[in-house]
This record gives sequence, C-alpha cells and structure tokens, in this order.
Amino acid sequence: MRTHFIAIGGSAMHNLALALHNKGYQVTGSDDAIFEPSKTRLANKGLLPETLGWFPGKITTDIEAVILGMHAKADNPELLKAQELGLKIYSYPEFLYEQSKNKTRVVIGGSHGKTTITSMILHVMNYHSIAVDYMVGAQLEGFETMVHLTEENDFMVLEGDEYLSSPIDRRPKFHLYQPNIALISGIAWDHINVFPTYENYVNQFEIFIDKITNGGILVYNEDDSEVKRVSEKATNPIRKLAYSTPNYKVENGITMLETPEGDMPIEIFGAHNLNNLAGAKWICQNMGVDEADFYEAIASFKGASKRLEKIAESSKTVAYKDFAHSPSKVAATTKAVKEQYPDRTLVGCLELHTYSSLNAEFLKEYEGALEHADIAVVFYSPDAVKIKQLEEVTYNQIATAFCREDLVIFTNPAEFKAYLFSLNLDNSALLLMSSGNYGGLNFDDVKDLIKK
Repeated sequence: MRTHFIAIGGSAMHNLALALHNKGYQVTGSDDAIFEPSKTRLANKGLLPETLGWFPGKITTDIEAVILGMHAKADNPELLKAQELGLKIYSYPEFLYEQSKNKTRVVIGGSHGKTTITSMILHVMNYHSIAVDYMVGAQLEGFETMVHLTEENDFMVLEGDEYLSSPIDRRPKFHLYQPNIALISGIAWDHINVFPTYENYVNQFEIFIDKITNGGILVYNEDDSEVKRVSEKATNPIRKLAYSTPNYKVENGITMLETPEGDMPIEIFGAHNLNNLAGAKWICQNMGVDEADFYEAIASFKGASKRLEKIAESSKTVAYKDFAHSPSKVAATTKAVKEQYPDRTLVGCLELHTYSSLNAEFLKEYEGALEHADIAVVFYSPDAVKIKQLEEVTYNQIATAFCREDLVIFTNPAEFKAYLFSLNLDNSALLLMSSGNYGGLNFDDVKDLIKK
C-alpha cells in the first residue's frame, strides 16, 4: 500500500511510518523540521525526506492513504493538493483504527498514567511472549518502535490520548478507536487551549465511554472521584470493572506489593504507580493473563521512559526525571519520591512548559502540588509564554498559585543551572519534572554532578 505522511518527523508519526515500512508498505513523507531521534531512525530505513519542506509535487494519484500529522497546518500545500485530487486523508488515530478494526482494541485513557499503564501491559505481554499490536507514547526497553502493526495479532493495545486528531479533525484521538476494552486512569483538567472549561474536558471522557463497543469492558480507577462518577453513570451496555490502589509498604527504599502469595518487591514506586499497576492487572487478565503470571512479569518492570526515570545515583544522592507537568501528576510524583526516601531532603524542580501550565488563569490549579518537596523550585521561560501568545505570567502569580512562601523561582536557564549545581545534595533526592528541558539543561551534566 502506498502511503504518504504529511509531517513525518513527529514522535508518533515517524514511529507509525517505521511500523508501516516494517509491514511492507511503500512509505514516503515530508516535514519542515525533523529532529533526533526521528531523523536517524527514519534515515536508517530510507524514509528520511531528501529535502525539508512541503512539496505538492509529491502528492500523486497513486497514493492510497495520506496520513496527516498535528504539526501540519490546515493550509499545508501538500494537504491542499491531496484534497484537490480527492485522495483518502487519515488522521493518525483514524489510520490506527483502520489497521485494527478487525482486532480486539484495548484503549488506555486518562489525564495521567496512560503511558505507564500501556507500558506495563506491553511489558507483561512481552515477558510471556504474547504477540500484540500496539501504540504507546514512550520508547520502551526491549521494543524497537512505539508502534507495531501486523495482520495476524489478535489484540491492538492503544494509548488513548484526549488531544485533537489532526488540523482538519478536531475530535480527540481516543474518540476514534472504538475500544472493545477500555481503561480510564484519572481525570484532571488539561489542554485548556482546546477544552476551555473543566466540564467540556470531562465530557470528552463521557464520549469515550459511549464509544466502547456493545458488550465491551470498562476498567476504571475508583480512587478518582470524577472517573468513578462518569463511569458509574454510563448506561451503555458494557461491563464495568473498578480498581483501586493495592496495599504496599516501603522497606529500606524498596516498595513491597501485597499479593496473594505474600509481599513482592517491585522496581517502581509511589501510590500513583501502584494504582496504575492495579489497572494494568485488570486489563491483562481480560487479555488472558492470569493474576500469578501478571505478578511474575510486573516484578521486573522498571517504568516507561521519562516516567520517574532514575538518571543517577550515588551513595548519598539519587536523581529522577519525570514527564510530570499537570498539577495532579506533579503532586503524585513529588509525594511518591518523598515516600520512597523519607529521610532525605527532596529537591523538587518543576518547569512550567505547557500551554496550560503557562496560563495565568490555570496556575491556581497548582496549589499544594509541591507540598511534599523540602526545597521547591519552579522554572519557566518568558520566551515560551510569548511563543504561545499568552499573557505574561508574573513571579507573584506563581508564588501565590503554589501557596509556598519559600518557593524558589527562576526564569533564566543559566541561573537555574547555577543554583542547581550550587546545592549541597548530600542525603538528597533530586526530582526534575518537565515536558521540556529547563531551557537547555543537559541531563548528562546532572548525572556527573550526582556521581561526584
């Protein structure tokens, strides 16, 4: 099948391109900017565009599917040519549905935790040599790509993102998958540039539940009051399975999970991750993995990339980086690290990087998010505020929002790095939370700092 990607360089898009190439499709693509690791990975398969930019001449009548990425604009020259020729144009999630419509689709949704839960499921399946198709939002150890597609596998496991599908399809991605088995891990207002009110955001999850196939299964986190409410009020003909955080304890820095066979040491930690584990267990059991086999496999799960990822450790200090940026995730992650290292000074650093977190009105959602950090630091770039065309966020607004008089705030990357490297980190846990990189912080330098 001849497919062309408009905006092939994106994290999700280039992985889909690789998956289709591996499946035997003829793949071409364009983009106006391609960064690592996408660039090298595409080049290794002969899929890297020779020249950056948009070229309507690439769009020809023999193309059977045009896949449109979010990075492209609605007036993209290649898109306009494809529309003019009447070619079939798919958004990323639309095409994934087409690839999986004859399979059992397992879709993991939620404001937070969905990447980790999807990763846990894939780890368990891989451990037991159960082949499944998948799409996950992080690179996993032992997996070549973030997308894998076949003709023969029975299951397709999909991370269900609530963000928009494409520049010309304003539906949330997870509305297009029509799951046979679905999970909702949590609901906490996000993407306020797309969903301007909390009610509008919650409604997307109600629609997601309505899209579950008749006779399907909804697995939901009953510890989250909003998830519990929308799940239990749903009236479509589906089976509902609730999960909650299992019992566990922390002994000498090791988390012990309570199981029917006794306490079991696991690699991950934090109540939110144990909650994710409980959801993953229900999904795996409905995919044919029994409880004992699940526990055997999950014991070796170390976490998804950038999700409480340990980047350095010495006898006196440990450092983690985490993708956390939404208020609920920041609070859960900070609490988890403090619980794991109760006798250490927790230095919690948060970069306000997303559209929502840099919105002056949304900032109040961060109240108490860093309360478990002994030293709380917030970094944001005024340039990022300008790029996103938002009203300027002030020092006082941030200090007030977090409700911490001792909050340390930086807007200059060099000053933030100098502060970080001036700290005495003996007997400390350093937690770096961001979906960015603090204006250019090299995490390898942090590793060197810890190992000194």
